[in-house]
Amino acid sequence: MTMPSRAELSTLVRTKVAEVLGTPVEEIDESTNLEVGYQIDSLELMEIGARLEAALGIRLDLRELIGVETVGQATDLLTRRLEAQP
Repeated sequence: MTMPSRAELSTLVRTKVAEVLGTPVEEIDESTNLEVGYQIDSLELMEIGARLEAALGIRLDLRELIGVETVGQATDLLTRRLEAQP
């Protein structure tokens, strides 16, 4: 599998967040704070994580996701995780 670009990962994160929150993807950008802007709860966070795992074929630790505040931070986390894949 070819590693997606950071822009592709950002689009994927924004799309999955929008799907789970029922928000237009156009309203979500790299600086969107999920906790402050959308009061995201742990169940929604788990659902977003599950969708990203399925899309990328990787495992994410919920503890990693809990520390993420913005879409940009989530994209950075996924970039690091994909770079660390064998």
